[in-house]
Amino acid sequence: SRGLGDVYKRQPQILTILNSKITHSTIIEVRYSETDSMSYTHHSNYLKFYEIGRLSWVKNIGFSYKKLEEEGVGMPVIDLETKYILPIKYDEEITIKTSIKEIPSSRIIFFYEIYNQDNVLSNTAKTTLTFINLSSKRPVRTPKELLEIIKDKF
Repeated sequence: SRGLGDVYKRQPQILTILNSKITHSTIIEVRYSETDSMSYTHHSNYLKFYEIGRLSWVKNIGFSYKKLEEEGVGMPVIDLETKYILPIKYDEEITIKTSIKEIPSSRIIFFYEIYNQDNVLSNTAKTTLTFINLSSKRPVRTPKELLEIIKDKF
């Protein structure tokens, strides 16, 4: 994981900057069931890729999403922005880079970059999640333990 302002070069014509101290990469293979009749990944599956990246990110920093839910806190997605740049095809090994750029309060914003097997940027996205009390469904602040782990990484 690289620091603030690090630049990753993929191909000579592609330059991507991740302004984050907390970045995690997850590698998965696109399954046949995730593609359409043209062998392109169906757009709805990108949401699953973001979730895979996000859950892997949480685990990588040393926190448990399951523990969060057991303590009565949920993290629903309340906003999503995505940009499809290049199609990702069946059987490609893709890299999902997941990062945050700021310390969360009652919301946490994740940024995603998905690279195809040739390390070419194929998709970017941003999701905003809010922390809620699962019983009352009301917003709550970032759980203390998670906040301490994140602050320690910044």
